[in-house]
Amino acid sequence: MSRVKALRAKIGITMGATLLAGLGLGATATPAHAAWSDCPPGALCAYLYTSGGGTPGKVYGNNSNLRIYDKFARAKSVFNNGTQCHVTIWPGTNQGGNGSYRLQRGSRLIDTRAPEAVGGLFRNGIGSNRWC
Repeated sequence: MSRVKALRAKIGITMGATLLAGLGLGATATPAHAAWSDCPPGALCAYLYTSGGGTPGKVYGNNSNLRIYDKFARAKSVFNNGTQCHVTIWPGTNQGGNGSYRLQRGSRLIDTRAPEAVGGLFRNGIGSNRWC
């Protein structure tokens, strides 16, 4: 009888360790890294991570309030994948804030919060945009 209990205990410990190891891997795994190429043609894309990391938030056309979209409100990188022209972005809604930046077609800001990236103008996200 004690051999059966010992065997059950070993099996339980092994299964528990395996389960915890599996949960640990799931808890520490990083999300799939998206690429700039995940931004569809014609879109302005914002990412929650620098260098285009994460799934992009996408907008088309002019927008007076991008802050309603989490990925623009907390953008750490942005990409103009427009097909025809540049896009001007502002830190505030309704083309407001302390300045603007013209992002040429095919251009990106790899870290919007860095002081060397447009003087840190977009450290608190992107508020609005206008094409051409």
